[in-house]
Amino acid sequence: MKMVTGSLNGNDRKVGIVVAKFNQLVTQKLLDGTIATLKQCGVADADIQVYWVPGAFEISRVAKLVSESGNVAGVIALGAVVRGATSHYDYVCSQAAAGLAEVSLASSVPVMFGVLTTDDMAQALDRAGGKTGNKGSECAQGLLEMLSVEDQI
Repeated sequence: MKMVTGSLNGNDRKVGIVVAKFNQLVTQKLLDGTIATLKQCGVADADIQVYWVPGAFEISRVAKLVSESGNVAGVIALGAVVRGATSHYDYVCSQAAAGLAEVSLASSVPVMFGVLTTDDMAQALDRAGGKTGNKGSECAQGLLEMLSVEDQI
């Protein structure tokens, strides 16, 4: 039996990060966690490309362009959608998830989903370096594992 598992070796890996400006109090923390983890795993600062977009809805388009550029081994998408008083939340969450899933399946590079969808700002901050860790850091680890697994296929 062949068992394939991924490693966290980031040496010689180029990573694109697409991050939403909306809710930047949260997304900056996600980005900081992502970059810190990538560097801890050996990704060089010069091999990290960060693309800021207006909001979570716009992440998919830029993630698609970055994934098709040939300049990165993988893409990490970061955003924060916090429930409000209208149904806008449902539409943005749904389309951000669907768009990134589509990009991931159509792309030759892995795309990690780091868009928080929370009921309130406290939950978002908890997931951006607070009580429950940092989803950006988790995405960085996940991307490196995916790259390692894909290298072995």
